[in-house]
Amino acid sequence: MRRRLSALVLFCFLAFVRGYVQAQQAHQFAVDGDHYVLDGKPFQVISGEMHYPRIPRAYWRERLRMAKAMGLNTITTYVFWNVHEPRPGEYDFSGNNDVVEFVREAQQEGLYVILRPGPYVCAEWEFGGFPAWLLKDHDMVVRTGDPKFIAAVARWTTRLGKELAPLQIGNGGPIILTQVENEYGSFGDDHSYMEQIHKLLVDAGFTKSQLYTADGPEQAPAGSLPELPVAINFGGEHDSDAKAAFATLKKFRPSGPSFNSEYWAGWFDHWGGKHAETNADNQAANLQWMLSHGYSVSFYMFHGGTSFGWMNGANSDGKGSYEPDVTSYNYDAALDESGRPVPKYFVFRDLIAKATDVAAPPVPTIAPAIRTPEAKMMEAASLWKNLPAPIHSEQVLSMEDVDQAYGYILYRTTLKGATSGELVLDQLHSYALIYVDGKLVGTLDRRLKQDRLTLPAAGKNARLDILVENTGRVNFGKSIGGERAGITRQVTLAGGALTGWEIYPLPMQDIAGLKFSKEPCEGACFYRTYFDLKTVGDTFLDTSEFTKGELWLNGHALGRIWNVGPQKTLYAPAPWMVEGKNDVVVFDLQGRMGAALRGLDKPVLGSTK
Repeated sequence: MRRRLSALVLFCFLAFVRGYVQAQQAHQFAVDGDHYVLDGKPFQVISGEMHYPRIPRAYWRERLRMAKAMGLNTITTYVFWNVHEPRPGEYDFSGNNDVVEFVREAQQEGLYVILRPGPYVCAEWEFGGFPAWLLKDHDMVVRTGDPKFIAAVARWTTRLGKELAPLQIGNGGPIILTQVENEYGSFGDDHSYMEQIHKLLVDAGFTKSQLYTADGPEQAPAGSLPELPVAINFGGEHDSDAKAAFATLKKFRPSGPSFNSEYWAGWFDHWGGKHAETNADNQAANLQWMLSHGYSVSFYMFHGGTSFGWMNGANSDGKGSYEPDVTSYNYDAALDESGRPVPKYFVFRDLIAKATDVAAPPVPTIAPAIRTPEAKMMEAASLWKNLPAPIHSEQVLSMEDVDQAYGYILYRTTLKGATSGELVLDQLHSYALIYVDGKLVGTLDRRLKQDRLTLPAAGKNARLDILVENTGRVNFGKSIGGERAGITRQVTLAGGALTGWEIYPLPMQDIAGLKFSKEPCEGACFYRTYFDLKTVGDTFLDTSEFTKGELWLNGHALGRIWNVGPQKTLYAPAPWMVEGKNDVVVFDLQGRMGAALRGLDKPVLGSTK
């Protein structure tokens, strides 16, 4: 009996080892004429984009299974430099930043991976994924061949290669395609810069997957490289025609695979705008056309998720416009922000099954969202009583100048000359509240192109406080290099420059040290409440009774609050809640005691009307 048991154990062990080795065997993915091949056989990429920082880690596998059940064979993700290197030379690949685990889980679920390592990613993400500390050097020019920028990118790319290069298809991993830069043709046409980024990826070990570039059809000549295949991005709110888009590509690049690397099956939202609701019928028609022609496609987004914390980006036309994005990255995608399928999911699923003649696995069941009890904010901590030690500077400094990336920054000075007149915040980024002797006298909003107001007469030696929020750095276009946060030039009053500042960095990364009490607090305050749960579940915290700020659930920064809409709830995932007492903190720039918070079983993302 013992011999039989030993033999059985040995057999099981050898079977496990054999299965592991087979899973890690090297494969080859390449271009063959007008299509991709995997181990010499034609392969049609049918992918969907998901971003690991926008999905709670506990839900990664569930979302991957939903992708598989829609008929996808591949998952696409960006890599977000700013979350991995928050300070120069300091790296974080833990928790929700564990991109290696995300890629491994995709492989375990039978999915290949398209990697988009940037270094620039756009993605409606803060500063397009660049770390804010790049902007501390005022002479550095991002997305160019500036040696200082290239040196920073080289260090980062080398580090990333140590994490992800082993997971390429040629090493037995799932990564079949790796993108060089990202839509560079929409930014410039410096092919020598693109060659530098290409070489950095090669030097970092990204040689066992197929490298490629991606641009809009019209921008491809400016952003591509002759030695690499070209993919094109289109769709979304513009309801682009797939046939026309590929015809444009073929005029420039007659040979090579046909790959729609971003099929915009949705769109994103700006604060103060309407919630995107795109044309699902048009998306289905374009998808059917591409699949029937054997073209490869990747949905952008398959599942958008959430730009938790301070990670939303913003748009700008480079001429003064500023449109910050909301926290929700619902994107009108096939899976909503909480990972639940919407009607277009099933339309796309049917189209993929018919085109591939492969039945997808059953769609997993997801537990319904829950409601939570109403809780009123009866404890508070004043911002003014919780200020850190200030930094003294004769001139105003940006957040980057004081080694700060996100949150708020307070500028304080004493008015020794003129105490009234026009106050100008030269290049405000991005939202400011102005106080004189502790009294709020006005707000300025970059979104509305506001940078000045008339200061009322004040007494001698009046205290001027300017509290500035970084509402999200621009992530697209030529203006990204000037996206320092705070007051980025100077402050003048009645034409004269104000100097002698005490500057208080308020990154709000750690709120555990706040001292709450039941003492009434109005204005810029932190408010705390609790709600009890017998059973946890996803919910959507109703923020409609607050004005502007940020919300934390059990220490997790869920995202921004702003009463201009359209978003009026924040997604609260079940893995971040506990049975029993759940702690909620809200920072509200113009708050009040007693405001109520409740969890809804559906999000409120609609228009501002």
